[in-house]
Amino acid sequence: MGIVYKTRTQLVVETLREKILSGEITAGQPLRQAALAEELNVSRIPVREALLQLEAEGLVAFEPHKGATATELNADQVDELFELRAMLEADLLAASIPNLTDESLAQATSLLEKLDNALGKENAANTWSELNSDYHNCLYSAAARPQTQDLVNTLNKNADRYIRMHLLWAGGISKAESEHNELLSLCKARDIDGAVALLKQHILGSRDEIKEFLHQRESTTA
Repeated sequence: MGIVYKTRTQLVVETLREKILSGEITAGQPLRQAALAEELNVSRIPVREALLQLEAEGLVAFEPHKGATATELNADQVDELFELRAMLEADLLAASIPNLTDESLAQATSLLEKLDNALGKENAANTWSELNSDYHNCLYSAAARPQTQDLVNTLNKNADRYIRMHLLWAGGISKAESEHNELLSLCKARDIDGAVALLKQHILGSRDEIKEFLHQRESTTA
């Protein structure tokens, strides 16, 4: 049962994710479990599981009296989120680099290997997104700025669906990979200015590609 189930839920997740990201399902549109189950020819259980997974990805919201709806993807929000991330994460990285231990750098190296291996596997976006956060946080771990780190974690949670979208749609992976490797080299070399400049470019580059994707999406669904 387990395996058939998993793939069925996964298929529903992928179908619904694609419909939401492509704009076929619009923001605020109610996602009725019975209707979806019928349309996708599955029972309600995988539909419910899929909606919960998409909620974790930030693409679906559960509202009282309304049930599940597709969330809005908003280019202005992307601007603010990614610009705040660039400022605060640059700050954390600059504070962290002088105190990074060889152990932390070794951990970051091994997270990068896992990141490379995560691509193309089932559920790649979930695994990749998590490892991506772990990798960045590992580089910030020696900053000793818990409040900034808390803010960054919140911003990343809010940016997560855009980061996944970037990953799945805008092909943001290949570029991220080379930038991640370069970032690690700069951290190992204790090159604070170089590392900070690259990190900002890395975050703001994602912002630009995500906005480009959202504009294309609006023009095709308008």
